[in-house]
Parts: sequence; structure tokens; C-alpha cells
Amino acid sequence: MCLRENPVKELFLPEKVLSSLIVNKRDVNLLLEIDPKFSIIKEKYGVPPNWSRPAGFISLSQIILEQQVSLASAKAHFLKLNKYIGKFTPANILKLNDTEMRECQISRQKTVYLRELSKNVLEKKIHLNKLHEMDDAGIRTTLTQIKGIGHWTTDIYLMFCLQSKDIFPIGDIAVVNTIKELYKADSHEKILKLSEKWKPYRSLATYFFWHYYLSKRNRIA
Repeated sequence: MCLRENPVKELFLPEKVLSSLIVNKRDVNLLLEIDPKFSIIKEKYGVPPNWSRPAGFISLSQIILEQQVSLASAKAHFLKLNKYIGKFTPANILKLNDTEMRECQISRQKTVYLRELSKNVLEKKIHLNKLHEMDDAGIRTTLTQIKGIGHWTTDIYLMFCLQSKDIFPIGDIAVVNTIKELYKADSHEKILKLSEKWKPYRSLATYFFWHYYLSKRNRIA
């Protein structure tokens, strides 16, 4: 799970902008009609925040660091690395040797991943500022060609940074465990089949599941 709470001040945004966000009144109402389970979550914990992050190299690097570790650990590692290099850029990442990366608590594996992303950006094999011009499938193909970026990382980037509305991160443990708790779905196959009913609002459904997971545990993303 990879979250940072960024509640939207709806009163200050035009309707056109609001409707482009994953969490918006129209889509919430439609999802509640599709599946009453979301009404139960809403009644107990309210509507989820519209979690988001700026698109670009820094956010994608943060998501890589958040793979398979706690949010707190990933944040600490990112802050230490960011402080060490001064400015978080691909060029500065590539200046660091293995020892420096270890001193910033970056694992050997994630060192490789950050370097691969940095090289691809500097060599213009990927243009992060143009991903929004592509469809979700094209973005997925582009990102997963980079070593260290798999489907979970791509799913999170699509939702948080590009506000893609129909993403379902089957690799997210918090989402999977929440669905297993709320539904009689005990396998990935059953969960994927169940997720079909939430189209085209699967990102919103995911936000509801994260919101439920965190709220039930009194945790803040």
C-alpha cells in the first residue's frame, strides 16, 4: 500500500476538475449503486480522501522505495537520500556509489532500480512528462520495460500521479486482504472476477478499500 493523504477542497475546484479526480461525488454515487458494500464503508468511515502525488521522477522513485516495505520505512529512506544528494534528480542519483546508497539505507536491489530509472530518463528512453498523453495500457507497457518497475508500481503511479480511474492493484496486500474480509473471495482469481463489477471505477473502489483498511486500524496514510 502506498498512500499520502491529500484531501481535495471541493468548494474551491470547478466541477470539470472535480470530475477528473478519482474521488468525486458523481463517481462515488455510481459506485455505491453498483455495490452496497461501499455504502457500508461510507457510513462507517466516510468517503476516502483523493490521495494523489505530483507526476514525475521523484514520485516514481518514492513508489519504488515503497515496494514491499512499510510507508514509514520508505519515507525515512527517501528523506535520508534526498537530504544527502541535495536535489533529487536522475543525474544526482547516478553520482552515488554503492556505499553512499547503503549509507542512505537504500538496499542493493532498489539501488539498481533507481539507477535504471535514472538512466532511462537521462537517455530519454522514457519521458515521464508525456505519459499523460498515453492511454493506461501504453503507460503500463512503457513503465514495465524499466527494471524494477512492475505492475504494482505502475498501478500506484497511474492512480496517484495520473488519476487513472479504472485501475485495480491485485498485487496490493492491503486491498487483497480487505476484499477477503468483506467478500467471499479467497483467491486472486475470484478477486479479479469480483473486481469486474466495479468497472469503470476500480480506482475509486481501491481507494475505498484502503480507506477501510486504514480507518479500521486507526492509521493515517
